Amino acid sequence: MCQSILGLPTLNQSTLNTLGRHLQKLRQEKGMSLSQLAAGAGIAKSNLSRLEQGNGNPTLDTIWRLAKQLDVPFGELVQPLSTSVGEKGVEVRLIEQGKGTPDVDAYWMSIAPNTEREAEAHATGTQETIVLVSGALEAGNTGRTQHLKPGDSVVFNADLPHVYKTQDTWATCLITIVYHKEEKA
Repeated sequence: MCQSILGLPTLNQSTLNTLGRHLQKLRQEKGMSLSQLAAGAGIAKSNLSRLEQGNGNPTLDTIWRLAKQLDVPFGELVQPLSTSVGEKGVEVRLIEQGKGTPDVDAYWMSIAPNTEREAEAHATGTQETIVLVSGALEAGNTGRTQHLKPGDSVVFNADLPHVYKTQDTWATCLITIVYHKEEKA
C-alpha cells in the first residue's frame, strides 16, 4: 500500500524498486551512461544512481525530464508501476499506452483543492488534451489558460510550459498526451 499526504499516494519501496529497475533498463537500452542521462535531465548523477537503486523520491517533473532525455513517452517510463504517481496535490495514473504512431498515452489525473501545478515543457511536438470529469479546473499553456467545468475540454501544446489550477474543490480529469516526434533528417 502507498502512504498518502492530502489523500495522494507516495511511492512505496516496492514501487520505487520497480521504477528504478525499469529506468536503468531503458537507460542501458539507449546506450546512455548515468552521467549522460543525469546531465541531460538536469539532475545530479548521485540522485539518478539512487533512483535506479530504488531510493529517492522523484518528482513528476524529474520523471518527465528523464522520459524526455530517454526519448520515450512518460507512460513508457511509469508503465510497470501498479500505482499512481504524484506530488504536491496532484495524482496521475496511466490508463493506457498506445502502440501506434504517434505515441499516445491516456491518464487519469486528480488535483487537490487550491493547488497550482506548473508543468515543464515536454518533448517537442507534444500535444495535451484535458477533459474535465468533476470539479473546476484552469488549464493550458502558461498565460493562455482556460477555465473548465465538467464536460469541457482544452487542447494545448505541451512542449511549452503549462499549468493546472484548482479552486476550492478537487478536480478530476482525463488526459491524453500525443507525442508528435520531429522527423529526423
